[in-house]
Amino acid sequence: MCQFSSAAVIALHDDYLKNLSGHISQDPDISLQSGLWQCVTRNHRNNCLLWEQEDLARRTLSSDPEIAANKRAIDRYNQARNDAIESIDEHLLIFLGLVNADSARQDAPVIQIGQKARLNSETAGSMVDRLSILALKIRAMGQQVVRADVEEAHRVTCHGKLQRLNEQRHDLAACLDELMADTREGRAYFKIYRQFKMYNDPELNPVLVAEKNLRRFQAK
Repeated sequence: MCQFSSAAVIALHDDYLKNLSGHISQDPDISLQSGLWQCVTRNHRNNCLLWEQEDLARRTLSSDPEIAANKRAIDRYNQARNDAIESIDEHLLIFLGLVNADSARQDAPVIQIGQKARLNSETAGSMVDRLSILALKIRAMGQQVVRADVEEAHRVTCHGKLQRLNEQRHDLAACLDELMADTREGRAYFKIYRQFKMYNDPELNPVLVAEKNLRRFQAK
């Protein structure tokens, strides 16, 4: 595992966006990566796909079936995005020696912590996810700054927003590095939080359960 830092994460995010050629389906090959960095890339890729589908879902001239397809895609990519966040936390906590590999992949991993370590409410994986979303926002706002089909006032306003987005990313990056440093020194720790997305689970979503029961009834 190469040195994990916010700078490395941001570079990966920005390079990924820079290397995109058109649609996300034609994105760079992530199979060449492994372990932690493949999880970081997978999280970023699914955020890119979510961004694309969220835009498409706001169309006003498309048919209802097209918008429904966008909404279903959003659910799939959001689930994959959250799965990647959990995988990032698994890899980092194993690397830090705070959990063993078997425990890390259970629903309730056992984290080994020092007596004086504080619990950080946000995990490192969640912070990586937020950095990914900020990379997308910075890219999109940067495109607004150079638009030729709008008034100068629009570009000036978007430039101010771009500066604030960059500040947000800088601040969040510093917080991620501080958390990792504190965790390595035994001053802090974070846990692996399972999201248990119920809406995608046919056994837990009450509407899907009702549909399954209805199909069983109709099949009799």
